Order: sequence, then structure tokens, then C-alpha cells
Amino acid sequence: MPARIPIVRVKAGRERSLRQRHPWLFSGAIASVDGAPAAGDTVELRASDGDFLAFAAWSPASQIRARVWSFEPATIDAAFIASRIRRAIGVRAGLLDDAHTGVRLVHGESDGLPGVVADRYTDVVVVQFASAGAEHWREAIVDALAEATGARAIVERSDADVRALEGLAPRVGVV
Repeated sequence: MPARIPIVRVKAGRERSLRQRHPWLFSGAIASVDGAPAAGDTVELRASDGDFLAFAAWSPASQIRARVWSFEPATIDAAFIASRIRRAIGVRAGLLDDAHTGVRLVHGESDGLPGVVADRYTDVVVVQFASAGAEHWREAIVDALAEATGARAIVERSDADVRALEGLAPRVGVV
């Protein structure tokens, strides 16, 4: 039996931005947390009246406490991550040719992958994991990027200062 997903209830009147599809929930907008989610775990966001709002990645160290994966009911797993990677790369398919040696493949929240940035330089992909959720799904993201791009190498550059705000140490190197 799968583990129960923790439920984060949003304070009355503070769910408006989520209903308008803003992908962040700040700590001050949280009424309660049912469960004990760890950094990067998926949580279900619910309005004060109980309505489903989104599934998000939990970040207990950040003022941005939850970053939305999906505003629709979904199973957040490696297959979900891979489909988001494929979709993001598909949007940029017209730029994936010899005339374009540098292309942003994934751009965080705009591609439904909060905290993930991936760029392609010829046959090398450089990826950054800037949030607890991205870090939690790091292996699945790397696997999906490798499969979708056929890159010769994937290099991680997760050394931005913002990682400290998420409670994450910097990391750099070939994956």
C-alpha cells in the first residue's frame, strides 16, 4: 500500500494565487500540515474548504514552502518527471540542430519542473537542481535527460546560493 501523501492546508483567502496557477506557496500561507513531509517529498495542497489545489514538492527550510508539480491530480513519480522532461525538450525541438549549439532545455516552473534548469551545449547537458523537490528527484531527472537527449555527458552545476535557502549544500561535477 503506497504511503499517504501529507496534506498541507492553505489559510482561508491565501489560496487565490494557487487557483490562478502561481506555482509557489509561501510559509505564511500555511494553516496546517497533516503528516511529516521531509524535504523534497510530494505534498497535496488543499484550500481551507478542502478543495484540491495542487501537488507540490515540500521544502521545510525555505520561505517558499511548496513548489507545484501539478495543478491537476497526478502521480508524481519517475514517469511523471520523464514526461515533463520530454515535453520541455519537445517544445524546443526546432532549436535542437547543428545551428544552435546552446539551448535551454528545461526552465524550472515554466516547464512544470520547479528548481530544475538544464542547458544543452552541443552534446553535453548542464543541469542545476535549485530546490528540495528537484534534489529529491535528481536521479530520475538525470536519467530522463540522458534518455531524451542522448547527451555524451551530463554535468551538474548546483552551486547557486539559492540552494542554501533550501537547506541544500552546493554540488558540482559530472553526473
